Amino acid sequence: MIVAVASGKGGTGKTSIACALAQSAGGEVCLLDCDVDEPNAHILLRPSISRTFPANILLPCVDEHQCDGCGECARVCEYHALTVLGGRPVFFDHLCHSCGGCVLVCPRHAISETAKAIGKISVGDAGDIRFISGELNVGEAMCPPIIRQVRAQANGCRDVVIDSPPGTSCPMVTAVRGSDFCILVTEPTPFGLHDLTLAVDVVRKLGLAFGVVVNIADIGDDGVENYCREQGIEILARIPYDRTVAEAYSRGRSIVEAKPEYQAVFVGLFQKIRRLARRNA
Repeated sequence: MIVAVASGKGGTGKTSIACALAQSAGGEVCLLDCDVDEPNAHILLRPSISRTFPANILLPCVDEHQCDGCGECARVCEYHALTVLGGRPVFFDHLCHSCGGCVLVCPRHAISETAKAIGKISVGDAGDIRFISGELNVGEAMCPPIIRQVRAQANGCRDVVIDSPPGTSCPMVTAVRGSDFCILVTEPTPFGLHDLTLAVDVVRKLGLAFGVVVNIADIGDDGVENYCREQGIEILARIPYDRTVAEAYSRGRSIVEAKPEYQAVFVGLFQKIRRLARRNA
C-alpha cells in the first residue's frame, strides 16, 4: 500500500505524521521524503545513509553545424525552452521539461540529449524503515523529475509512506499521484482550513481515496470540523497539542519516541487507512 501524507499548508505537522506512521507501520516499510526543496524527515528518523547518487534529467544539445535554423524544435516546445534567433537556436534550460519532443521533430537530426544533475537521492535505513530522500540543487526550478526518481526507488517495498511537498501545485501532485490513500494533515485555523479546501479539490480531481488528520486539534476554531462534516470527509485522527511532543520535535525526536503511548494511535491509523484503501480499490 502507498500512503501519501500531504497538507496544502506548510507547517501543519505533515512530516511528523509521516514519520510516526512509518515508525508504527510494522514490517517492511519505505519512507520517501519527496519534499525535495527542503527535505527534513532525516532529522526525525536519523537514518544511516548507505548510498547517494545524482538525480539527472535529459536536456537537448544542439549541434549548430547540423542545425539549419528551421525552428521546428521551437514550434513543438510547449514551454518555450527553445527558440531560434538570427537563424541560430537558443536554449533556456530552466524552462525545459525533458519531454524529448525537439529530438523527435528535428528534420536534420541536429539535437541529441545530455544528462544534467539537478539534485541527489539518498538511500539508507532507519531501523526497520527503508529511507529514501531527494534533494534539489539550489537554483534548480523543477521538482517533479526528482520526485519521480525518488518514488521509483521504492520498488519492492510492501508499504510506502510518502512525505509530500506542501502546497497544491505540481510537486505535490507528482508526489501523491497513484497512491492508494492520501492523508491530508491540517490545523484548526482559518489558514489551515483555506489550504485544506485546496488540497481536497486536488485529491478529488486525482480520484484518490483520502481522509483528514487534524493536528494540534484542541486549539483554534471549529472551521475544519464543520467543513469536513459538510463535505462528508472522514477525520481519521485528532492529535492534541502536547508540549512534550513539541519540545522533543525541536530536538529531532519523533512523536512516538517522545511519547510511546502515541504508537497505538498511529498503528490504529495505519490499519484504518488499509481498510479504507481496500474498500475504495
